[in-house]
Amino acid sequence: MSSVLIAGGGIGGIATALAVARSGHHVVVLEREPRFTELGAGIQLGPNAFRALDRLGVADAVRAGAVFVDGLNLMDGVTGAGIARLPLTGEFRERYGQPYAVVHRVDLYTALLDACREHDTIELRTDSRVERYAHVGDEVVVDLAGGATVRGDALVGADGLRSAVRAQLLDDGEPVLSGHTIYRSVIPIESLPADLRWHSVTLWAAPLRHVVHYPIAGGRSLNLAATVDDRAVDVVVGRPADRDLVLDTFASLAAVPRRFLEHGRDWRSWVLCDRDPVRRWTDGRVVLLGDAAHPMLQYAAQGACAALEDAVCLGELLAPAEPDFARAFERFTDLRAERTAWVQRLSRALGRDVYHVAGAVAERRNAALATRTDANLLELVDHLYLEPAASTR
Repeated sequence: MSSVLIAGGGIGGIATALAVARSGHHVVVLEREPRFTELGAGIQLGPNAFRALDRLGVADAVRAGAVFVDGLNLMDGVTGAGIARLPLTGEFRERYGQPYAVVHRVDLYTALLDACREHDTIELRTDSRVERYAHVGDEVVVDLAGGATVRGDALVGADGLRSAVRAQLLDDGEPVLSGHTIYRSVIPIESLPADLRWHSVTLWAAPLRHVVHYPIAGGRSLNLAATVDDRAVDVVVGRPADRDLVLDTFASLAAVPRRFLEHGRDWRSWVLCDRDPVRRWTDGRVVLLGDAAHPMLQYAAQGACAALEDAVCLGELLAPAEPDFARAFERFTDLRAERTAWVQRLSRALGRDVYHVAGAVAERRNAALATRTDANLLELVDHLYLEPAASTR
C-alpha cells in the first residue's frame, strides 16, 4: 500500500485524503494548526460540488445541514431593482442532475472530516507545519517545523493560498492583492424582520462595491458579505471591523441592502487575494491542489467547488494499487489546469466587469441581462455546472 502525504488539512486537503484513501492508499494529513478546524462562514455549493461530494460518499451528510435556495438574484444596488434571476429548482436540477445549496463552511468541513476519521487508512496529524520537501530515491521526505521529518511515496500540496509546497515548487512570490476588502458577518435569522428572510442567494451590485446574503446552517443564520474596491494594499485576514465603518462604506446603496447590513454584527474584514493561473503544478512525486494550485477570488463562488473537483479527479487517477505518481500528477494537471484557470479569470472578470461597474456600463449590463430568458441564463453557467473535466471517467 502506497503512502501519500498531504500538506494542509482544509477542505481541499481532507477531501483529497478521503478520495485517495478510497482508492486504496494510506494517507497522512499534515495540518499546521493544533486542531483540525475550518474558519469562515457561508459557502455556496453548485451542482459540480455535489457531484464531487457524491463520489466522496459524503453528499448526504452535507445535504443534511444545507439550505436549498430557490434562486440566484442579481440586483441593482443603487436603484434596488432586480436585474436578473436564475431559478434553482425544476429545470436547473434536471439539467445538471444536482442541486444548488448554501452551507456553513463548518458543516461541509465536518462531513468530510468525520468521513476521514472513520477511514482506517487515514492518519490525521496536527501541529505539523510543512516547511520543505525533498526527493530521496522513490520517496518524498517532508521537513516539518520543529525539526521532525515524514516520509511518503508522494506529496500533495493542499496548504492554501500561501503554500510552502508551492513556494518551493514554483518560487513565484506572494499572492496577488485584489485591492478589494470584504466584510463578513453571520447573524441569527430570528433577528431579522420577516420581510428580510429571503430564501435565495442575492447579490446587490453597485459602483466599486457589492453585497451578498443568503441563509446558512439549516436556515438558522444569515451570511452577509459586503465587498468594496478600496484599493487596499495591505494583507488583512479576519480583522475585527467597526459596524459604523461598514455602514458608512455602503451608505450609497439602496434602502433594502442597507437594511440587511444594519443587522450585521461582529464584522470581520479580509483583503481578497488570488494568483495568476499557472500550468505547472508538479515536481515529480509532488503536486499542488486547491488554493495552492489555483487560488481564485470569491466572485464565481467556486473556490471550494474546484478543490472538491480536484480531490475526486486525483483520487481516480491514483486508483491503481501501485500508481506511477509522477505520471498521474502530470495527467491530473492536464485534466484540471485549463478549467481552473478559466474559473480564476472568470472570478476576476465578474468583480471588474459585472458587479462593480457604474454609469452607462451598468445600464448596458442591466439591459443585456433583462432580456435573458431562464434558458439563456442556464447557458451562461453551463460551463461551471455541467460535468467538467474533473475526473478520468
